[in-house]
Amino acid sequence: MTTHEITSEEAAAGPGATFAMAAAAGIAVANIYYNQPMLAVIGQDLPGRLTVAIPTATQLGYALGLFLLVPLGDLVERRRLIVTQFVVLAGALALAALAPSALVIVLASFAVGLASTVAQQIVPLAAHLAAPARRGATVGMVMAGVLSGILLSRTLAGIVATHAGWREMFWLAVPMSLGAAALMAAILPRSAPDSAMGYGRLMGSIVELWREFPALRLAAVTQALLFAAFTVFWTILAFRLETPEFGLGPDIAGLFGLVGTVGILAAPIAGRFADRHGPTGAVVLGTGVTLFAWIVFGAWGSIAGLVVGCVLLDFGMQSALVSHQHIVFALRPAARARLNTLFMGAMFLGGAAGSALATAAWTSGGWALVSALGIGIGAVATALQVRARLTRHQA
Repeated sequence: MTTHEITSEEAAAGPGATFAMAAAAGIAVANIYYNQPMLAVIGQDLPGRLTVAIPTATQLGYALGLFLLVPLGDLVERRRLIVTQFVVLAGALALAALAPSALVIVLASFAVGLASTVAQQIVPLAAHLAAPARRGATVGMVMAGVLSGILLSRTLAGIVATHAGWREMFWLAVPMSLGAAALMAAILPRSAPDSAMGYGRLMGSIVELWREFPALRLAAVTQALLFAAFTVFWTILAFRLETPEFGLGPDIAGLFGLVGTVGILAAPIAGRFADRHGPTGAVVLGTGVTLFAWIVFGAWGSIAGLVVGCVLLDFGMQSALVSHQHIVFALRPAARARLNTLFMGAMFLGGAAGSALATAAWTSGGWALVSALGIGIGAVATALQVRARLTRHQA
């Protein structure tokens, strides 16, 4: 089969293909989070100080992959790139399952994080394949798959590790990754790269894109703040539940992943809203809902308050995320992979900062200070978007 450009007529990805891309993206991103609920069990089997570095190594690998691998989507034939990354991911997972020492599993975890960025190859490709009138809904569906992977990965890993073992969780992930590779090979069309420039020039152009588009900078900073607010909650949730006020264990914390999936409904809704009415209103709504979620956390000190706030937080974050991607991917279609690198890179840096700030706030002032932190982050994000919207209306 010869490589060819994807035309707008070919680009209308059907519901089946969109669902397949959503599932593959969720399978990919889930691998970043499997190790978190299994860390204590891994430490018992592979004792040593390096064990605690497993999640950090995974996140560092993912961050590096965002900046070094995701831009390749503008330079390399996309289907081959996605399938190759899934196969490499399966190999890294097998190495983690076989790891004889803490050092080996740390190195394998870095490789898992690096290869898991294939999820961020799929998202801009979904935007590329979608008809313009359905781009928001298509990206929303794929991002729903990504958030499902993030939220459900901890629940799955906790169950498998408890009843079978941590190595078995990694072994389970191997055929899942290979299955995703086969699925993408079967349903994705071949496509010509959007750029003919070399890799060095491609990487240099990322800085130029950041300077050129104020809308990209606003979207990236706002989404970084929202993801920070999101990770503040998920970083501290297990500690909050194990306090004497609740006396609940990590298994219940894992079940909140299931609660959070209700918020995933925001993705296709926000996408359709963006297709019909434009994305900026949905972004403002998403920031406001995120702020309100943290007000609920601070004012409603019960399990019910945590559940309601969790749903609102996921709904707000996901609404803004999908709408922001609608904005970002429209800035320069030939540079969608690089734009996604900047946008998602900023988002995950915000998440890392939120996690660090949450730990410090919990240590210093408990849940009250954590809630104040979340409210503050949500307020800044909301203020940025309201100010931008008012400026646009006055122009």
